[in-house]
Amino acid sequence: MRIFMVPVVVFALSSTAPLAAQGKHEITISGSSFLLNGEPFPYTGMSFMNAIYNPTFNKSSRVRREWMAKFQRYGITVLRIYGQWDGTSHGYADTCAECNLFYPDGRLREAHLARVKEILADADALGMVIQLEILHHIPFREGRLGATDAERAKSVERAVTLLTPELLPYRNVTFQIYSEMTFRTVDLVKVIKAIDPKRLVTNAPGGASVLGSSEENEALDFLTPHTSRQRHGRHWEIVPREIAYLIARYKKPVVDDEPARNGTTSFGGPPQGEVTYPYDQILQIYQVMQVGGYFTYHHDMFQTGYGTPSVPSHGIPDPEFNPYHRLVLEFIAQRERYRPYRDGTVTERVKH
Repeated sequence: MRIFMVPVVVFALSSTAPLAAQGKHEITISGSSFLLNGEPFPYTGMSFMNAIYNPTFNKSSRVRREWMAKFQRYGITVLRIYGQWDGTSHGYADTCAECNLFYPDGRLREAHLARVKEILADADALGMVIQLEILHHIPFREGRLGATDAERAKSVERAVTLLTPELLPYRNVTFQIYSEMTFRTVDLVKVIKAIDPKRLVTNAPGGASVLGSSEENEALDFLTPHTSRQRHGRHWEIVPREIAYLIARYKKPVVDDEPARNGTTSFGGPPQGEVTYPYDQILQIYQVMQVGGYFTYHHDMFQTGYGTPSVPSHGIPDPEFNPYHRLVLEFIAQRERYRPYRDGTVTERVKH
């Protein structure tokens, strides 16, 4: 029996509040490339999963824009933020029982939704894009949106049905349905598209090296897999091949979610006793760019929690806080210097 029904979408559309003013910037795609307002866009992401719930970042619009401007100075054009951040048992920075855009039945938490809109408006003013991860696999699996598959299906349908029309005016945001899992993903893409046909939708289908099923990858607008990480070997050689394969097969943009933990063996970091170097990440980013892929720099500046050496006292992934991450981000700031020419020909190199 099909659970996702069009009448629910119609109800949601008829009950939403009046739309806000249209944003200035719209992200779209052309083939395997991103565009912003119709021009090539250097999609360069960084994880700031706790952004909605971080008190320092959200002290004021001015403070948010100052931090966003700092990210931009280090080449970051996209912030990856999480709507569901209530996996309190894992000790991440800024988690709490209410840190979720949705109640267990899928209804929106209005205060958190308002914060998302504030972040989107500030990002739009600076020409930045937000990738909004709607559902996080840890609290999802812990039952925050229902204990059974039937309950979860009903809750997640309601959640995306209510969220999508609320964000219609904001064209500088993409939807990433899940973090590291898939559950009725193709159906959820259809629900979102029925409300907002132009919204770019993606998904992280699983943990490291899970590249997604053909059905899901065909349905999504662009791909954001968690590619192979330190435990799989020389990831700076393996990952570019994974990205190149996905681009060649699906002919759409592919974003590599980076494995850049600074020493921690948790969350895909290096095995016990092994060392990870910032040059590993620099090489991976460079090679991903060479094959035509994009990337989101993922780090450990929130996952080990407050009071640990990797996490700033304010919980914001400050590009200058950690020497490991600063070196990688200084490279990212110079990405255009190392990005390949459009066709790689000698003629083009001479011209430029």
